[in-house]
Amino acid sequence: MHIHELLFMLSWFFSFARLYVRGSILGYKRSKSNQYPNTSLIQIENVNSKEEVAWYAGKRMAYIYKAKVKKNGSHYRCIWGKVTRPHGNSGVVRAKFKSNLPPRSMGARVRVFMYPSNI
Repeated sequence: MHIHELLFMLSWFFSFARLYVRGSILGYKRSKSNQYPNTSLIQIENVNSKEEVAWYAGKRMAYIYKAKVKKNGSHYRCIWGKVTRPHGNSGVVRAKFKSNLPPRSMGARVRVFMYPSNI
């Protein structure tokens, strides 16, 4: 294998590297009769225990959505949030966002970034 073939394979591999993991919005934190829209429940992909969730505490996340009206030259907008703590024993986390998530975001994807890192 020649060096340029190896470099091509490496560049192809690293061009698909993501600095985030995907998560799904399950809903707002709630009790039997009340819901608390300032805190959302997020299921992170391939995270299934309380121990695995501990690494994500304090990590940033983003809910990206598309709007009809352009703002700052883009139809895409973002609501930033932060993982605050685990929720239950099955890998769900609680997250607080800068502004409350809209109801249409339920079931949608979020990006959970690998920073700020404490490694």
